[in-house]
Amino acid sequence: MSFTGDVKRELEKRISNARHCRVAEIAALISMCGDVLIDVEDKYQIKLHTETETTAKKFKELLRKTYKIESDINLEENPYSHKMNTYTVWVREHEQAIQILEETKILDKTGEIRENLSVGKNEILKRDCCKRAYLRGAFIAQGSVNNPNNSYHFEIKTVSEDKAKQIVELFKCFEIESKVVARKGNYVVYIKEGEGIIDALGVIEAPVALMEMENVRILKGMSNYYNRQVNCEAANIKKTVETSHRQQEDIQYIIDYEGISYLPEKLRDIAMIRLENPEASLQELGEMMDPPLGKSGVNHRLRKISQIAEDLKGEKNDK
Repeated sequence: MSFTGDVKRELEKRISNARHCRVAEIAALISMCGDVLIDVEDKYQIKLHTETETTAKKFKELLRKTYKIESDINLEENPYSHKMNTYTVWVREHEQAIQILEETKILDKTGEIRENLSVGKNEILKRDCCKRAYLRGAFIAQGSVNNPNNSYHFEIKTVSEDKAKQIVELFKCFEIESKVVARKGNYVVYIKEGEGIIDALGVIEAPVALMEMENVRILKGMSNYYNRQVNCEAANIKKTVETSHRQQEDIQYIIDYEGISYLPEKLRDIAMIRLENPEASLQELGEMMDPPLGKSGVNHRLRKISQIAEDLKGEKNDK
């Protein structure tokens, strides 16, 4: 099962106790994947059509709970796809359809089908709880979210740019930044940051999915931290090995051209210890000295040896 499917099944079970919130969610479902039909006798019907059975079930339950309308879910062949079927839910009774359209503010006071896309002026979106319900309905109807184990991406597909902007404004009410992109004739509202997606799941009230994603983010964060630690340690080991190799080459150069006695006694001791212990750290080299020497002291003497080797190479090149 997909992560999107899991989220939608969780949201299917989320039926608000407040009637105004159920109305807001119904409004979103009709807006995102519904049609209003008017016959020759000016009789209204509402048809919800979706490729997701979960969406159809949620609409059916909201109708039953809010308007005591018993409806059926019909399965139809999708004319555009042999793989996907379409689930439909009808409100066929004129009076019932009118009541729903008026309460969801899809039917305005003049009798025109005209959805109010203003977040600030739309009566069904005045309460924060109703904004949450509306976004929940929009996601159930046309939303998707990637499995967080793979990548972070949350989106809601809309048919118009104005509808997309309305969704963006609703998310802004909860301090969630989202963006819009045009894709294949639709306008898609999307969030790509993990924290923003977690906040969005919280707003639409999907706590199980939220916790699952949060756990994945924590594990990914730990994995990234340890990877950085390993990479840092590997880089330090590489640097230590390269430095040791260069020090050995400098010491051997001095021995080959001038002999070990060319070095002052203090430098001679650390030079021989370095040659005999090529993989030892500065601290380990210092502990082998008699008397012991600190890391900074060892580093200082080895630098002096390297400088002597460089001076000898310079004199040789001048000849």
